[in-house]
Amino acid sequence: MSPFLRFVKFNLVGAMGMAVQLGALALIDGWVPGHYLYASAAAVELALLHNFCWHVNYTWADRSGRTAHLRRFLRFQLSNGAVSLAGNLALTHILVHEARVPLLLANLAAIFCCSLANFYLGNNWAFAVFRTIRVNEGFSSASISWNGIHANDRDSAETVKSSPISASNKYRIS
Repeated sequence: MSPFLRFVKFNLVGAMGMAVQLGALALIDGWVPGHYLYASAAAVELALLHNFCWHVNYTWADRSGRTAHLRRFLRFQLSNGAVSLAGNLALTHILVHEARVPLLLANLAAIFCCSLANFYLGNNWAFAVFRTIRVNEGFSSASISWNGIHANDRDSAETVKSSPISASNKYRIS
């Protein structure tokens, strides 16, 4: 899939997630007394859960392979979750307190500011395909792993017919 088409899909999911986040923020902030940043954090997490489900089944569906969903979910939370939580809470706080921007508008601006970093992290780590090549030559063997981002690279393993020395010169041996 082309990076442009994947970015379009990412933004479609993001638009739905933005509606989830802003709707949840409006409801939580209105119903639960307390600091608006707690409501913001809860709304961000709801949007993250929503977006993860859509990204697995739509944006990066071609990269499903055999990678466990729990592993992807953890990578998604550690990358997109960290960026979204930290970015939304920091930017919302600054915009509400310093610039006197209304809460929902400040949160909307924070979502847009975090989106490019989230796409990069999602594409290159959270939903990336990690490919393994096994090199077998005589009595020696090695396993080579790297981060591949093409749909054809689904968690497959290949046998490389070369000497371990030439393979170690071409790939990082671990």
